[in-house]
Amino acid sequence: MDKPIDTFWELNLQELKQNLQKNGFDVYMADSVSQAKEVVLNDILPELKPKSVSWGGSLTLSDTGLHEYLRDSDEYESIDTWDKSKSNEEKHEMRRQALLVDCFFTGTNAITEDGHLVNLDMIGNRTGAITFGPKNVVIFVSRNKLVPDLNRAMERIKEYVAPVNTMRLDMKTPCVKTGYCMDCDAPQRICNVWTVTEKSFPRGRIKVVLINDDLGF
Repeated sequence: MDKPIDTFWELNLQELKQNLQKNGFDVYMADSVSQAKEVVLNDILPELKPKSVSWGGSLTLSDTGLHEYLRDSDEYESIDTWDKSKSNEEKHEMRRQALLVDCFFTGTNAITEDGHLVNLDMIGNRTGAITFGPKNVVIFVSRNKLVPDLNRAMERIKEYVAPVNTMRLDMKTPCVKTGYCMDCDAPQRICNVWTVTEKSFPRGRIKVVLINDDLGF
């Protein structure tokens, strides 16, 4: 058999797709990050026809190149919350405005086998958008985010995702030095807001793009 690892994941992602659909999510499949971008450009955006777009922190989203496309396109009013030229106060206000867009793009920290999205945020703009606000949300989910259940999802996030992200962002938190969660009280703590999205409400509001590749953290 050629590419047994990809075949293994294809079978698991197909089962995950069925569980997500039972939970009210619209689900799309992609074999690569480039194909995930094509799914958005050829299927999701033409269907939704959004006038305004924005995004939350996600390395997987960044890998697709959609951030640049949406930011530079004349077709959409985009709120670029990643704009490094803006002050912290300006970016905070932009994140508030991003909660009112037609379509919000982001990733997820973990996803369970029964199709629940699990996320942990610093200020809550990403989790807030997933929960309520934008008319539609598109979430990119790479295969390495899949875990058996909620406990494993939370363990994955606290033991791996959060420490690695604090290192990536050069945060001043204890886990940068220890490599594991210290349940700190540091001012730059990024572990503040948990969300578990068991179902999409309204049905189909959240679109999940499953990617058969290892991306992000």
